Amino acid sequence: MVKKQTLLLIAGIVWAVAGINILRIGIVSCLQTSLTIINFFLLLLVFISFATMFVRIVKKHKRRILGYSEKLQHFLKFFNIPSYILMFCMMGLGIGLRQFANLPTIFFSVFYTGLGAALFLAGLLFIVEWLKTKK
Repeated sequence: MVKKQTLLLIAGIVWAVAGINILRIGIVSCLQTSLTIINFFLLLLVFISFATMFVRIVKKHKRRILGYSEKLQHFLKFFNIPSYILMFCMMGLGIGLRQFANLPTIFFSVFYTGLGAALFLAGLLFIVEWLKTKK
């Protein structure tokens, strides 16, 4: 059992680590191909799209976590059931794309770099929210 505020830190660490892992795949792919200006703007579009969605998710989870009436919570409650399902689906899709889809390296450089950066940003936002509760 952990303080409910600690769930924000746990979420931040989980999201940031996931972001770093996906970002690493994207950067390695970027190094294997030439990133054109069009691809760079596509990367930014991917980042902005996911970052917009993830900022809303961070706010939603923050409200849910801080809204718990009990001060102590199980450490896995940083996510709710739909979020765990979404996480496993996204992981499965990502693994499936890399293993079975014959996609060009540029796809992974653009998509994974944008997605990974957005996930990492969400992790940082959770950590910032946790720090706010420490004041």
